[in-house]
Amino acid sequence: MTLADVWFVLVAVLLTGYAVLDGFDLGAGVLYPFLGRTEEQRSTIRSAIGPVWDGNEVFLVAGGGALFAAFPPVYAMTFSGFYLAIMLFLFGLIFRAVSMEFHHRDEKWARLWDAGFFVGSLLPALLAGIALGNVIRGVPLDANGDYAGTFLELLNPYSLLIGVTGLALFATHGAAWIAHKSEGALQRRASRVRLAGYIVVLLLAAASTVVTFIAVPRASDNVVGSPVGWAFIALLAAAALYTLWQIGAQADLKAFLGTTATIIALAGVAAVGNYPDIVPARDTAAETSLTVANSSSSDLTLTVMLVVAVIGLPLVTAYTIIVYRTFTGKVKAGEGY
Repeated sequence: MTLADVWFVLVAVLLTGYAVLDGFDLGAGVLYPFLGRTEEQRSTIRSAIGPVWDGNEVFLVAGGGALFAAFPPVYAMTFSGFYLAIMLFLFGLIFRAVSMEFHHRDEKWARLWDAGFFVGSLLPALLAGIALGNVIRGVPLDANGDYAGTFLELLNPYSLLIGVTGLALFATHGAAWIAHKSEGALQRRASRVRLAGYIVVLLLAAASTVVTFIAVPRASDNVVGSPVGWAFIALLAAAALYTLWQIGAQADLKAFLGTTATIIALAGVAAVGNYPDIVPARDTAAETSLTVANSSSSDLTLTVMLVVAVIGLPLVTAYTIIVYRTFTGKVKAGEGY
């Protein structure tokens, strides 16, 4: 395994960490107007994610920074070719942050902040899946490795299917978190959504698998032809059975851990399906694909980054654990948010 391979894994781990941690934040925001029937319940949802949502985004920043340093051509292509989609993603995160911070300080505009919280959660949750769908499917690239398509081409049926699957997964993950952190009517409602949502996720994941075998055989061949791919498939099957079991048992924390394992398994399948490509070319020459080998930085850069990562990642992980331990337990309405 080369240093470039190591950084492919590390970038995938960081982005998966973001999907797991900020995924339930986004999912809670998507479900916010549907689960929160009263201001007290809406306040409980905000309080359930209030102490952790901004810290969760550290993994997005770290993943983007690692991509920039380890695979500069990939960073350049995605941030230029997917420019409008990325701006919409970031604007959504900004709207969500502003809504969270202003809601309890400006009650006159409470409805506006509620709408901003919902839209600011929906956009990133949907666009993240669409982006992943395009990366799996491949995009048109010119000889310089630049995106040669249009924004509308990113909204192709396959990527939209992956986007809807990701949205359903985040919403279910959010429902699992709310059920874990709340009590009473809100907890019961979140539990029902958690079960229905997880069934929808499994159906969409099955549909996405079938379509991938048909539309993107390169990715499916990589998964079924690799022991690591089969390991993630086994993890996904185990996570599905475990999550359904814990949902049925009304074990809220364990059900949340089950949806967490599901996200990790699906992310692993996607990563194995793409490797050694990072952004495969589609409808253009295969040699224009951005791969681990042709888009990585120098060994010196990757080595220095690895030293920093060995020091920094444990610190970030420890900080995250401390935060979640500090704010463990059920939340009450009005606890800061």
